Amino acid sequence: MIKGVIFDLDGVILDSMPVWNKAGEMFLRNLGLQAESGLAKIMFCMSMSQGAKFLKERYHLDMEEGEIIKGINHTIEDYYSYKVQLKEGVEQFLKGMQQYGVKMVAATSCDRQVFEKAIQRLNVVGFFDRIFTSTEIGAGKEKPDIYFAAVEHMGTLPRDTWVFEDALYAIQTAKKAGFRTVGVYDASSIDDLDEIKRNSDIYLKKLDNINAFMEKASSKIF
Repeated sequence: MIKGVIFDLDGVILDSMPVWNKAGEMFLRNLGLQAESGLAKIMFCMSMSQGAKFLKERYHLDMEEGEIIKGINHTIEDYYSYKVQLKEGVEQFLKGMQQYGVKMVAATSCDRQVFEKAIQRLNVVGFFDRIFTSTEIGAGKEKPDIYFAAVEHMGTLPRDTWVFEDALYAIQTAKKAGFRTVGVYDASSIDDLDEIKRNSDIYLKKLDNINAFMEKASSKIF
């Protein structure tokens, strides 16, 4: 039974991963520094706080971690505010989930000040009862804290709650914590596609057919 759903934002709801793949590099370039090859992949599973600490130590930045986070956020805020779009089919999928009466929240590694204008502009903020961020929870998605906070808020159990994620590490975290997992395709995770499919109870190329998803989810026996 589906009693609650937790949606990731970047790569599941928002087509925003391309800018994140360049965020660290862009931030360093603004400081006159050359980013190492593969920096985006190194930082992929880090929360904002972890990423700031990594950049401070790796590049010997004479900045507080809070300043680094602020700088990265500033680098990408305009993109979110004016350019980022929903992934294909998302609005219809959320409307369908709402019609089924399923509780919905979002859980993201992105800082609130970055995504708020985007979800308001794209008219999806009202679908979520609450949005949780890794920074506010105090842990990235390599730990299940954010998912546990979400089910506590919804009053659901992990086994009755489905987590929609595009990143392998987040799917693995949710699955190990007892949640039902939905892997959602995003080009940024193409190298992990086979493992994503293996770790997902359901894999979706895109969020489009809510009735087909609900039928699949209801037929799953755990």
